[in-house]
Amino acid sequence: MTDTDRIAGLLVDFPVRVEIPVAWGDMDALGHVNNTVYFRYFETARLACFGELGLGQVGQSDGVGPILHSASCRFRIPLTYPDTVTVGARVGDVGEDRFAVLYRAVSHRHDAVAADGESLVVTFDYQTGTKARVSDELRVRLRALRGDAE
Repeated sequence: MTDTDRIAGLLVDFPVRVEIPVAWGDMDALGHVNNTVYFRYFETARLACFGELGLGQVGQSDGVGPILHSASCRFRIPLTYPDTVTVGARVGDVGEDRFAVLYRAVSHRHDAVAADGESLVVTFDYQTGTKARVSDELRVRLRALRGDAE
């Protein structure tokens, strides 16, 4: 089994994947990647997920777009330079005005899961400054990316 196959196996349930090199500057004084950087890795994957969902620039037509409600991370192994992480993203639960995005960061150097995370994304009307309902069209795309059968 190749390294690529092992990485893909750890991300089998994550249809959106981005590869990110670990930068020297990502590390902190303790010699490992700073905890805040993992949230940047997740952000990169979330934006790739938004691209797959067709969530472009906010305010394209109706002024409704995504806004981050909360984010969490479960650190599993420390990352260090040099390394590359592949971060997978997938859609979790879908609610009336929100949906979850789940993440997994996999270290190429260690062939192991470095972190798992989750964020809650609210659909937000930027014109009125209030939450908005997940549109039927977006709901269909979220379910399709999640792999739900209709």
